[in-house]
Amino acid sequence: MSRIGKAPVSLPSGVKIDIKNNQVTVGGPKGELTRTFSPDMAIAVEDNQIVITRPSDQKHHKAIHGLTRALINNMVVGVSKGFTRELVIEGVGYRAAMEGKNLVLNVGYSHPVVFEPVGKLSFDVDKSGRALSVSGIDKQLVGEFAARIRRTRPPEPYKGKGISYQGEIIRRKAGKAGKK
Repeated sequence: MSRIGKAPVSLPSGVKIDIKNNQVTVGGPKGELTRTFSPDMAIAVEDNQIVITRPSDQKHHKAIHGLTRALINNMVVGVSKGFTRELVIEGVGYRAAMEGKNLVLNVGYSHPVVFEPVGKLSFDVDKSGRALSVSGIDKQLVGEFAARIRRTRPPEPYKGKGISYQGEIIRRKAGKAGKK
């Protein structure tokens, strides 16, 4: 069996799950998520744990077994704790600010770049305007939106200017060699 797929997903207190025709709805203190999974996978709740089983050892079933378990685990963690991606802005004059619920980036373009939150996403900018975070209950949406923000001005390898993830290592290049 899949090592990831055979591990049960434990349900923390305050999290409720509803399974109907492989449509899983997970509700918790932070919100509610719904997702439909493959009809081949058997999803059941046993002893306050979610157990996923597959019908056979076919390659396709093995592939979606671990995926199904991981997605359900992300749903449970999202509605109980939530997910956050932190970004850092480097560069002279580069900064972020909040205008209501919208995120406004000034990153060297002739115009400010505005991002509106999608779904239950929220933004948080520190006082210096050099660090920001994207938070929400859907791991995929949080990661995708953080990648969209980073894509507006990815870090460049010479001076490291741009938007990067917290802890991301940027490979630096040497500049032009001087003339001798």
